[in-house]
Parts: sequence; C-alpha cells; structure tokens
Amino acid sequence: MPNKLALRLSVVAPSITLAMNAKAQELRAQGVDVFAFGVGEPDFEPPQHVLEFAKKAIDSGVSKYTAVTGVPALKKAIVEATEKRRGFSCKPENICVGVGAKHVLFNLAVALYEPGDEVIIPAPYWVSYPEQVRIVGATPVIVETTEESGWKMSPAQLQNALTPKTKAIILCTPSNPTGAAYAEGEMKALLDVLANHDCFIIVDEIYADLVYDGFKHASAAAIAPQLQDRIITIDGVSKSFAMTGWRIGWAIAPPHIIKALDLVQGQSTTNPASISQQAAVAALTGPLDDLAAMRATFQKRRDVMVAGLNSVPGIRCRTPVGAFYAFADVRGLYGLSYPKKGPGGKIENDEDVAFWLLEAARVAAVPGGGFGAPGYVRFSYAHAEARIMAAIEAMKAAVQAAKT
Repeated sequence: MPNKLALRLSVVAPSITLAMNAKAQELRAQGVDVFAFGVGEPDFEPPQHVLEFAKKAIDSGVSKYTAVTGVPALKKAIVEATEKRRGFSCKPENICVGVGAKHVLFNLAVALYEPGDEVIIPAPYWVSYPEQVRIVGATPVIVETTEESGWKMSPAQLQNALTPKTKAIILCTPSNPTGAAYAEGEMKALLDVLANHDCFIIVDEIYADLVYDGFKHASAAAIAPQLQDRIITIDGVSKSFAMTGWRIGWAIAPPHIIKALDLVQGQSTTNPASISQQAAVAALTGPLDDLAAMRATFQKRRDVMVAGLNSVPGIRCRTPVGAFYAFADVRGLYGLSYPKKGPGGKIENDEDVAFWLLEAARVAAVPGGGFGAPGYVRFSYAHAEARIMAAIEAMKAAVQAAKT
C-alpha cells in the first residue's frame, strides 16, 4: 500500500499541550480573551543586550551555515556557563547544540534507542519523553510517583525498574509539569543506584535556573563525576532567558555520543540558525540581572497562583520549588455540571476539567493525563499577577455556576 503511513506513528500520541494551545488560539482569533496558562513560555522578552547582539550579528553578515553541532564561540560560552552555573567541567567536544532542547532529546532517541530497549521515565513526565522513545521502537518504562512523595522517584523504585534491557533513564529537575526538584542528597541516592547499572543517565536541566525559596539545584554530572561517561545533560536558553522562539538547546555528553548526535543532526536539520547561536552567546556571556529579576517575579507569581488555586472550591495545589508550573489536583471538580457533554452531562476526568475551564472560564490549562498523572491539571504561571488573579476569579465564578 504505497499511501500507507509508517507504522511507527501509530504508537505516538499527539501533544496535549499543543492541542490545548491550538484551541486557545482559535478562541483568541475569534476575539475571546483567553487566560493562556497552557504553554510553558515566559511572557518576558529576552534581555536587551541579547537582542542588540543579534542585530549586530545580522548587520555583520552572520547568515551562513555553521558547523552542525554549533559555532566555537557558543560552545565556549556553554563550557564557561556550565562550570559557573552547573558546577561541572566540560569541553567543546562534549557539546552538541540543536534546535532547542526538544530537538536534542529527539536526536538522542534516534542515536541511542532501538527496539527491545527500555527507557525509565518517572511520572508525571513531560509529554514528549515517552513519545520520543516510542517513535524509534523502544519501550518507555513509567515509574509512578505521588504527590505525597513530592512527585519524586525513590531509589527503591528506580532499583525495581532497572532490568538488563534498560538503555537509559530520563530525569527532569526541576520538573515539567510538577515543578518538583531533586535536592543534592536525593539525586545522589538515585545516582548511587545507577552506578551499578550500565545505562545512560539523561538529565533535563532546562529549568535549573528557575528555583525558589533558596532551593539549590544540583547537577548530576557535578554530584557524580565518576559517571560522566554515561551522564547526558540537557540544557538551553529557552526558559532562563525567555528565548523560546530562538530554538537553542544543547546536550553535554561523552564525545562518542556527541559524534552520534552530529551524525543524526547532519542528516536532518544540520546546524541551528546562525543568528540564534549568536544570540545564545550573548545570553550566556552577558549579565544575569534579567534572569535574577525574572526568577524573583516568577516566585511572586507562583505564590499568587498556588494561593489562588487553593481558594477555588474543588482544587488543591502544592507549592512547587522550581520551573513555572502549578500542578493542581482537580478531582474535587468531578461531578460538576458540564452541559456540553449532553443533557445531565458531568465532569468525569481531568481532560473534562481542562476543556470545561477553557469554555466556562476562558482558562487554558493542560490536563494531567498527558503527563501521566490523571486527576491533575497543569497551570503555567508565566503571566502577570493581575492576569492570574483575574483567571482565578473566573474559575471561581465558573465553579459556582456549575453548582447551581
């Protein structure tokens, strides 16, 4: 059948985050004011010095192909920033720059996983982790965590999940979607377990600079230098510098892994945009005042969002220590009237809650089922406090109306 799609697509689910964002954009196109708490994107602009540096790069003719894995100036900046902000050393040959961290993670899936391999992923997880594993024919092994455990996997759970087929483990700290993060001692305990198993340790640290209440991020590669031949650190400028659309992320890994990523990337996208690479150099080498201000603002917004969600009847939310997401238990809203489902229709699950909130309160958020945590909804607080408070009031009004 020449018109048949590849079977590998049959096991991959579409991104619920992007689906919710598309629905919100559709409403906005109709003139509806939507509280867009679905997509993980800071509402800040990149630092001014980054924009100015990018403009100068354009004027100076930076518009050609570059080396597949990134220009030397960017790799040098990553080396220096990693040592200063993540606490471990690397070299340019340890770095592959891609079109965002998501792109790098996909390339890793292509380079590392094959049918029969297992990849351990704690839940709740970022929606793309298991799908990238599935698309190359490997098997995601989901380790369930609970709100009571702080949404963190224990060493015993990790030990029980490891098998001879385990090719890798993917950790995200701070986490999307929960905002949970592993303290140094907690990460060391997991690494102690992994020291006795020959698998890759992939640690997504894209939110590492966005932690609150004095929490100290601890990089796995800094904690366990003896495992650096297996640790792959994922990082980028999207979140810390509000540069989501510039699409610059990278992997820090052993040289043979970087060579594999070079091969995969060289036969797909080739280099990241040359102008974006120059902007990333400016972000990493320039002052960090904007980052500090953004982090302080996010902490205030977090407090407003969490307090607000806890004031909505039927919603309960713990306080995250990092990222910019509040992961709320919405099971208390089950049973509320949902006329769109037909006469006598009721809210029955977290997806119902998310789409009901969009319709009844114009609040776009992402159902937790897509993150492996049914019964929860993720709210991004990367928005002005006034917008958060207005959204909370709209949610309260929707709940009240649904009860009457």
